[in-house]
Amino acid sequence: MDPRKMLNFEGKTVLVTGGGVGIGRGIADAFYAAGATVVIAEIDPERAAAVREALPNAVVVECDVLKRGAPRALAKVVEETSGKLDVLVNNVGHFVHALPFDMLSEDQIDEIVDVNLGQVLRMTHGLLPMLRAAAPGASIINITSIEAYRGVPYCTVYAAGKTGVSGFTKALALELAPEGIRINDIAPETTDTPQVAIDIMIPPENRVNEDKWIPLGRFGKPSDCAGAALYLASPMAEWVTGTAIHVDGGALAAAGWTRTPTGEWTVVPMVTGNGLVIPGAFPGDEALTEKLAE
Repeated sequence: MDPRKMLNFEGKTVLVTGGGVGIGRGIADAFYAAGATVVIAEIDPERAAAVREALPNAVVVECDVLKRGAPRALAKVVEETSGKLDVLVNNVGHFVHALPFDMLSEDQIDEIVDVNLGQVLRMTHGLLPMLRAAAPGASIINITSIEAYRGVPYCTVYAAGKTGVSGFTKALALELAPEGIRINDIAPETTDTPQVAIDIMIPPENRVNEDKWIPLGRFGKPSDCAGAALYLASPMAEWVTGTAIHVDGGALAAAGWTRTPTGEWTVVPMVTGNGLVIPGAFPGDEALTEKLAE
C-alpha cells in the first residue's frame, strides 16, 4: 500500500483531550490536516475559541476531563458526530504541584494522580464502546512523559502517575488485542509549550548551551509528538501495541551524557543553579509560578 495513503485519515474520527494548546493542539492540527473528523476537549474558553477559528470543521467541546461525567458527555458528542471513534488521544496531564514529596498535602497528591492517571483510566473506559464500533483498527494513544522512565525530583507523584499510565497501556493492550484495538504511549522530553515554556523554564545563564543538552540539539516541539501520533494511529503501526515511542531527541539514551560547548561528551554537570526551573520547588519563585500559570 502507498505509505501516503496510510496517513490519510479521511472518514476517521479522532478525539483529543486538552487539544487547545501545546502537544494536544499539535496533534489535533495534524489529524485535521490529514482529513480526520477531529473532536477536541478543551477546558479553557479562549483556547477553545482559537481552535474553532483555526479548525472550522472540528468539533470543540468545552469541558473539564477530570469531571466524572466528562467521558459520557464526550461519547455522546462523538456518537452524534460520526457514530464511532477511531482514535482516542489521552493528552491531558500536568505537574500540578512541583514540590518535594513530603511537602505535598494528601489532597495535592490525589489531585496530581487524578490529572495524570485517574482521568486517563476513566476517559478510556468511557470511550471504549465507541472504539469497539470502529474496530478492528481503532487506536488509543496516551501522552505520558520521559519522566515515566527516569527519576525526577520534586515531581515524584507526577512520575508515579505517568509510570502508572505506562503499566495501564501494557496491560490493556493485551485485553484489547483480540478485538483489533491497539493502545500505545508517546513519551516526550521537555517540549516547548505554554505549559512548559522553554524561555521561562531555562535560566538565561544556561541558554547558551541548550543545544548541547539534547543529543539531537534542541528541545521538543508539538509537531514532534504529532508525527508520532499519526504513525501510531495509522496502518503503518498495525503490528504495534502495548509500547511507547520516546519522542525525546535521544535524551533517555544519553542517560546523563551531554556535550561541552566545544563538542566533547561528558557526564560532569556544566549548568549553574538548577538548570531547568521547577516552579514551586524553591522559595521565592512566586513570580515564576504566576508567569507559568498565565
